[in-house]
Amino acid sequence: MEGLSERQYAARVGLSRGAIQKAKAAGRLVLHADGSIDPDASDARRAESTDPSKTRKPPAPKRKPVPEAAVSAVGDTLKEQGLAAPATGGGTTFLQAKTANEVLKAQERRIRLQKLKGELIDRARALALVFRLARQERDVWVNWPARVAALMAADLGVEPAAMQKALEKHVRSQLDDLAEIQPDLR
Repeated sequence: MEGLSERQYAARVGLSRGAIQKAKAAGRLVLHADGSIDPDASDARRAESTDPSKTRKPPAPKRKPVPEAAVSAVGDTLKEQGLAAPATGGGTTFLQAKTANEVLKAQERRIRLQKLKGELIDRARALALVFRLARQERDVWVNWPARVAALMAADLGVEPAAMQKALEKHVRSQLDDLAEIQPDLR
C-alpha cells in the first residue's frame, strides 16, 4: 500500500470516515493505483475544492474570565506565605493559583483543628456572652444604691432617702457614660 487507508486519512485530517468516503466518491481526493489515498496531493485538492465558509473551525476553548478580585486574592495569599505573587495585570499562572489554593486549604484545616481543640471560639457566642456579662454588670450597679444607701446614710448621719437619690443620680450618670463606649469587636 503506497498511501493511507480511509481510516488513517480521516484520523490525519480530523474528519469522519464517512466524510472521507464522500470526498473520495466526489473526486476530491487523489488516489494511488492500489486505491490508497495520497495524503499530500489530497490535502491540496481538498483545499482547492472546499468552500471556506462551509468548513468547520474547531471551537475556541471556552474560558471563563477570572474576576480581578480572585487574582488579587491569589496574590495576597502568596504574599502572606512569602511566595512570589503575580505581577499586576500580568495574570496568574496555574502553578501560582494551585499553590494559593493549597495554602488556603492548609489554613482552613489549621483553623478547623484549632476550633476542635477549643483554641478558637464562635464569634456570635462570644458577643452574646460579652453582652450578657455587661447587662449583669449594669443591673448590679443599678441596684447598688438601694442596697448601700441606708448603711452610708447611717455612717454619715444623713437621711437615707436623700443618700439613695444622690447615689442613683451618680450611678446613672456613670452608666450613661459607659453606654456611649462602642468597643471594636472585630
